[in-house]
Amino acid sequence: MATALVSQENVVASLVSRTGRHLQRYDKGRRQVVGCIPYRYKNGSSNTSEVEDELEVLVISSQKGKGMLFPKGGWELDETIKQAASRETYEEAGVKGNVEHQLGHWTFQSRTHGTDYDGYLFPLHVKEVLDFWPEKNNRQRKWMSVEEARECCQRGWMKEALDVLVDRLAGRQQLGEEEMGSCSSSYQAKSNL
Repeated sequence: MATALVSQENVVASLVSRTGRHLQRYDKGRRQVVGCIPYRYKNGSSNTSEVEDELEVLVISSQKGKGMLFPKGGWELDETIKQAASRETYEEAGVKGNVEHQLGHWTFQSRTHGTDYDGYLFPLHVKEVLDFWPEKNNRQRKWMSVEEARECCQRGWMKEALDVLVDRLAGRQQLGEEEMGSCSSSYQAKSNL
């Protein structure tokens, strides 16, 4: 029985979001904010003619319930930038996956505080969608197409990051198709010998 209690305590402890700003990173007075664009492919594979047609991204409701955005929050002193992006995405959206190469850096003004922030976004290829996560009772999450996300996301810098992601994934797919074509040509040339 004691083992079950310890397990429950561990689960409860992991369902608590970090709060406060005493560990927040600042650069030249600007709060450092990081997050992810969680994504997946509708059919589980990126082998389609148009990446944007098969790509789904996960958006969440803002804390105040006004509009949708990608998960993001403060980068803290005791974590790397990718750890912070992964943590924020887990806490706010309840997904886990592979954090990929940074999409970019934007400076934007906080709507509530009127101060400038530095924002960094990463793609997160989702591997696990959780039923329970720290901010489940405070936020809604929704998978949607790239076009739907462009329409409902209120933050211009996040829309720019989404475009960078789509371009990157389309380029990756194109590169894969070119490699497959050269492998096929190479095989065909060898079989003609």
